[in-house]
Amino acid sequence: MTKRQLTHLACAAAVVASGIGAAAPATAHRSVHVVRAGQSIQQAVDAAKPGDTVVVAPGTYQESVRITVPGLTLRGSGAGRTVVAPGTATASDACATAGNGICVAGTDARPVRDVTVAALTLRGFTKQGLWATRTDRLTVRAVTSERNGQWGLATERSTRTRIVGNTVRGNGDAGVFVSNTVSAEEGALDTRGTVVARNRLSDNRIGITVRRLRNLTVERNDATGNCSAVNVVGDENTPRVGAVTVRRNHIHANNKFCPKTARLPFLQGSGIVLTGVEDVHVTRNRIEDNVGTSPFSGGIVLFKSFVGVPNDRNEIRGNVLLRNGPADLADRDTGKANTFRGNTCRISEPAGLC
Repeated sequence: MTKRQLTHLACAAAVVASGIGAAAPATAHRSVHVVRAGQSIQQAVDAAKPGDTVVVAPGTYQESVRITVPGLTLRGSGAGRTVVAPGTATASDACATAGNGICVAGTDARPVRDVTVAALTLRGFTKQGLWATRTDRLTVRAVTSERNGQWGLATERSTRTRIVGNTVRGNGDAGVFVSNTVSAEEGALDTRGTVVARNRLSDNRIGITVRRLRNLTVERNDATGNCSAVNVVGDENTPRVGAVTVRRNHIHANNKFCPKTARLPFLQGSGIVLTGVEDVHVTRNRIEDNVGTSPFSGGIVLFKSFVGVPNDRNEIRGNVLLRNGPADLADRDTGKANTFRGNTCRISEPAGLC
């Protein structure tokens, strides 16, 4: 073996593990910081530079974590093995005082880019398991987010997000919530290709909520035991919500009961709900056994928005809908340019959509 090869191997082997902030150079001057049980994830994140990785050993870490470093990867040792849970919040800890588990936060002028959060559990926070604002190319994968007070995994003002292969259950509102903003009335944000895919969503109020966004895909998710599985939500602001694809999802038995709120009636038995949106393609989903008596109950339901805006130019095509009630397909809207074709179903409102 040459001297150059030996030097390369020695550098690679040096990346580990004598505790917080213990970092050794890897390729391209990137470092790996290892956090062990009893140590602080936040300290390791604060010590990291762009492109670094923070690896969290098995254990329960009672803290919130704020990430502002671009290119950072925060990786646990597997969901259920690395658990992040609420700890004691200090006044300077904005993420914890807001009730969130992990916060990924950029600014309008400088979105935080290329952050990855993976392979850990977020449990029991009063607000969000993960909250991301003003990010670009954020990836969240192999994360379990459960029993949080509001949203399991949530983003606003973010582009090119990938929320893939996660388990999201038992959260107070949406399991996955993606939005333009939660603090102002604005038109839909172009996400530039956000993807929500291959997630398992159960026992939430709503499995996935897409609110005031354009240009994203919701695909190959499995949603069961929620009050409603997938809600694509628009209103009177411009640009309108649209250019969304909802395809190849398995949506079954979302029959949990959730009481009404200030904006929505009670929810139960809803598969895919479109309210006040345009140019949404709902294709090749399997939707079965979603039954209830809410205005939103049924397999695929079109309904006017909270402020009365109809749906327009949406395509419902090639879906298999079985045993949904009161209908497999329900157009309870005043919009006139929505199309239904090639769907396998038995009961529709009005008749003739199957």
